[in-house]
Amino acid sequence: MKIFDTAFGIHEKALNLRAQRMEVISQNIANADTPGFKARDIDFKNVLNDVKRAGTMHTTHAKHIGQAANAGTNMLYTVPFSTALDGNTVDISVEHAKYGKAAAEYQATLRFIEGNIAGVRKALRGE
Repeated sequence: MKIFDTAFGIHEKALNLRAQRMEVISQNIANADTPGFKARDIDFKNVLNDVKRAGTMHTTHAKHIGQAANAGTNMLYTVPFSTALDGNTVDISVEHAKYGKAAAEYQATLRFIEGNIAGVRKALRGE
């Protein structure tokens, strides 16, 4: 329904991106002891800007590639404070801090969506 597209705005897409970022960070944590593993992260602001631009750009043919297909190019390798002897670049304390911050941002986005849902419910009830 069109009403839900405008009610949730960019928050729905932001929630998906935040979930993807948390998944990448959790993969970093899981591979903290894997030799040669390079820690990665998602540049949230650039990906969200790409998604916003992709929402305004329309393709004219079914075989055209939309701009959202480039969202994976914003995956970055993190610059480590120190690299382990085995080549692993995961700093577990940094990754835990990133995950905590990402989880808080995810919760904040959920609260925005919950607020929007409450507003739609009130409108439907006529309050």
